[in-house]
Amino acid sequence: MEVKPVMLTGHHVRLEPMTEEHVPGLAEIGVGQPFWDFMLYGNMNSADDMRNWALDILSRAERGTDLPFVVIHLASGRVAGATRYLNILPRDRGLEIGGTWYGLEFQRTPVNTECKYLLLRHAFETLGCIRVQLKTDLQNERSQKAIERIGGVKEGVLRNHMILPDGRYRHSVFYSILDTEWPVVKRRLEGMMER
Repeated sequence: MEVKPVMLTGHHVRLEPMTEEHVPGLAEIGVGQPFWDFMLYGNMNSADDMRNWALDILSRAERGTDLPFVVIHLASGRVAGATRYLNILPRDRGLEIGGTWYGLEFQRTPVNTECKYLLLRHAFETLGCIRVQLKTDLQNERSQKAIERIGGVKEGVLRNHMILPDGRYRHSVFYSILDTEWPVVKRRLEGMMER
């Protein structure tokens, strides 16, 4: 399994490999948003915070552990958010989809559904994954519902899994989709996108 930068395009979004040039667009929609409370990076209060976050994520890509994407909303041409493959395990043919966030105007739109569809399809049909993992903060019920809605199977909760920048102990809820489950999940996602 060789995970390398790729562009994935749907009807509503294009996932582009992240570069430093994307930082202004990411800062425009991400600075000061409350969803950072659930994430591991701390709050993004300035364009400099966003640049530092992007540089950290890009350094992970250089090490081969992550493959970050910027989500471009096709109708507007604007940056809608970011997502990535992480915890890439080539020998075990698995990876995680995570680090996902969207600007407020792109939440509760077809953007997330299509992003997950494109990432899952590429993972299972091109990369040959046998398992794709997703995880979220136990307190983030909205994210849990979104993962379950697309067909993620809840595996359990890792208690005191991470310490967030504010010192809070995060319990993480883990989900997965297996290659044998992908055909059903794919049909579900395609049905959701047709509505």
